Amino acid sequence: MAKMVTTENFDAEVYKAGMPVLVDFYADWCGPCKAMGPVVEALAGEYEGRAKVVKINVDDSQDMAVKYGVMSIPTFIVFKGEEPAAKFIGMQDKKTLAGALDAAL
Repeated sequence: MAKMVTTENFDAEVYKAGMPVLVDFYADWCGPCKAMGPVVEALAGEYEGRAKVVKINVDDSQDMAVKYGVMSIPTFIVFKGEEPAAKFIGMQDKKTLAGALDAAL
């Protein structure tokens, strides 16, 4: 299952994860974000132990959305350490997100 992160634990959960991390920037009221939920959860299960999949609510963590230039949601960023390795805006298919995770492994 995708882990929920906040501004307070972003550093520990993403930057210091020791593996690539797919971050789903979303909001509870966002229809496309809800539609992406099953894809995000499937990736979390398939990559368990090799990569992390986390979600961050942009309404609760606006500072992180601003820091990474999130202007539309959903936005997906793959981090490798503290550096973004890939960024996708809007709904994406599972293959696209999996490819970005594979490239970061």
